[in-house]
Amino acid sequence: MAEGRVTVIDIARAAGVSKSTVSLVLQGSSSVKEETRNRINAAIRDLGYVYNRGAATLRQTGSRSKIIGVIVNDLTNSFFAELAVGIDMVVQSAGYVQFLSSCAENPDRQQELIGSMREHGISGLIICPARGTQASDFKALESSGIPVVVAVRNLPGTKASTLMSANAVGTRAATQHLLSLGHRRIAFLGGFSDMAVFDERTGGYRDALREAGIQVDDELVINAPSSRAGGVEAIGRALAVAERPTAAVCLNDAVAFGVCDGLRARRLEPGADFAVVGFDDVIEAKTAVPALTTVSVDPQGMGRRAATLLLKQINSNSSEGEAVTTAVRLVVRESSGKAINVRQEMA
Repeated sequence: MAEGRVTVIDIARAAGVSKSTVSLVLQGSSSVKEETRNRINAAIRDLGYVYNRGAATLRQTGSRSKIIGVIVNDLTNSFFAELAVGIDMVVQSAGYVQFLSSCAENPDRQQELIGSMREHGISGLIICPARGTQASDFKALESSGIPVVVAVRNLPGTKASTLMSANAVGTRAATQHLLSLGHRRIAFLGGFSDMAVFDERTGGYRDALREAGIQVDDELVINAPSSRAGGVEAIGRALAVAERPTAAVCLNDAVAFGVCDGLRARRLEPGADFAVVGFDDVIEAKTAVPALTTVSVDPQGMGRRAATLLLKQINSNSSEGEAVTTAVRLVVRESSGKAINVRQEMA
């Protein structure tokens, strides 16, 4: 039986009790005998039933759920805070409340959060999938009929709506910018191959190098967590390569900030001794020292687009997905530095 279609009647039939007894157990009543309660809970687990607390409340009040679930993979990354602000601008004006949680890149935690949000009767879900998430992980959610928007990170095979930035276009422009400054040893730092966004962004980087007649050196594509700490780790490994890079395109701004930290720890100045380009254009990018050259995706704007896309599905009572790709632009600031001699090497 498909999850999301299991009813209280199904539970009652499997446990050999009445529908009202099942309802009492779901409501946490102490009037049901322990043996009976255990039998009902076993049936609930076996059938994969999800108790929709929000829907139960709505049946009593006659109202409609006004909760939008939002799950991001890393709230320590300011990109997601800005994304959430953009979402809130739209859902709040539409009379909805945002239920925000972070899965901390853990697919199991992500599934727990989805289950909890379903229990509370969310009207729709915006999710930035954890690393390693598969389209099959959303099968039960899709069968429940809850509208879903997958944002920021693509999830091939999903039937949900998707909202992505032009990832390959952005990193191609970033790499071309560094090439125009004379850099030839350019690294790509951050991310892992089990992230679709990593494949898309490294794809643009590789395309730009090939177009310039430069062979891609896989030693310069360095996997690391997509966080500030990951950036520190990645630049340390990049500088340990025999023929050091002189510049780097980073998976996101968080990694880029970490790269700048790691450079300074080695008495190298970002923008002067090593060129750094990020991806996102979070608020701090403009005020950082040096100001960060980055690919701007307008995080708050993406949040507004995601919320608008989800509300469109909710209001039309449709779970049919659509794919939206937002434009990006390269914002040149100080961290990418000035033009260098093509033959220049790091000391």
